[in-house]
Amino acid sequence: MITEHAILSVIPGQEMAFEAAFAEARPIISSMPGFVDLSLSRSLETPDQYLLLVAWNTLEDHTIGFRGSPEYQRWRELLHRFYEPFPTVEHFAEVKE
Repeated sequence: MITEHAILSVIPGQEMAFEAAFAEARPIISSMPGFVDLSLSRSLETPDQYLLLVAWNTLEDHTIGFRGSPEYQRWRELLHRFYEPFPTVEHFAEVKE
C-alpha cells in the first residue's frame, strides 16, 4: 500500500466552496480501483491549507488508473480551480521493520 500526500493551498476566501466541491468529488476517487482510504484535514494555523492523504493499493492505481481515467477529468473540473499554487503530490511507502 502507498500513501499519496498533497498540501492543497486553496485561494483565500474560497475555503467553503472548496470543501463543498471536495464533498462532491470524494465519491469519484473512492470508487476507483485500488482506492483504500482518504482523509482531508484543514490547517489550524493556516486555514487556507489542507492536507490530503489518499491510500492506494499500488502507485499505479493512482498514477495510471485514476489519473488516466475519464473520472479524473471530472475531479479536475471540480477541484483544480481552487489551488494557488498547484500542489505537489508525493507518494510514500510504509517503512517495514
